[in-house]
Amino acid sequence: MKWILRRSEERGFADHGWLKSWHSFSFANYDDVRYRGFRCLRVINQDIIAPRGGFPTHPHRNMEIFTYMLKGSLQHRDSMGNGAVLRPGEIQVMSAGSGVTHSEFNPSADEEARLLQIWIEPRQPGLRPRYSEWQPQAGHESLSKLLIISGDGREGSAMIAQDASVYRLRLKAGEELTHELGQGRGCWLQVITGSLRLGDHSLGAGDAAHGEGAGPLEFKATEAGEALLFDLP
Repeated sequence: MKWILRRSEERGFADHGWLKSWHSFSFANYDDVRYRGFRCLRVINQDIIAPRGGFPTHPHRNMEIFTYMLKGSLQHRDSMGNGAVLRPGEIQVMSAGSGVTHSEFNPSADEEARLLQIWIEPRQPGLRPRYSEWQPQAGHESLSKLLIISGDGREGSAMIAQDASVYRLRLKAGEELTHELGQGRGCWLQVITGSLRLGDHSLGAGDAAHGEGAGPLEFKATEAGEALLFDLP
């Protein structure tokens, strides 16, 4: 596979005081004609929310939105009546469907919240809104590759209304991993921490790579770390 790299420093960046956000794709006032999405993947925002900061109530429609918590905590409330506090390693999924409003706040008075917010386009518009949460189970911490999001909820993953599979990769230094990409599918790799090698390419924290074409994808950690791997229709 021919990998195309998306370096961390190439992403869009916004500093709102209470929020620092790096945008892998065009978002809000940031527009990059080369990166307005990749297949059904529409948003990857790496957010840092200051203590007591947050997003006031606002609407969404026709988008599968999930938040992967990295550090701190995040308070969620929505128009479906859901309310929860998200902790590191946990995921919340909100299928906005025909329409939903929600708010997200950092409830801590002294600790920042760090997270990835990800949007994936659904297989069809106007679906009934849904909300769910995912927590890692016993034994998940030691897995180098873990399915966390899917279109059918297999292997205990959170389910979205799209034929996309998202894997959490946690590799030790020197560890190697292979993923088989099916015919007609595309791959986006987003590095969170550490560093990886993809063939001749080296990726560090915040870097990404994408490619298309069936066959095995081989990753090697040159430094222990974490990444998300998107297998997309």
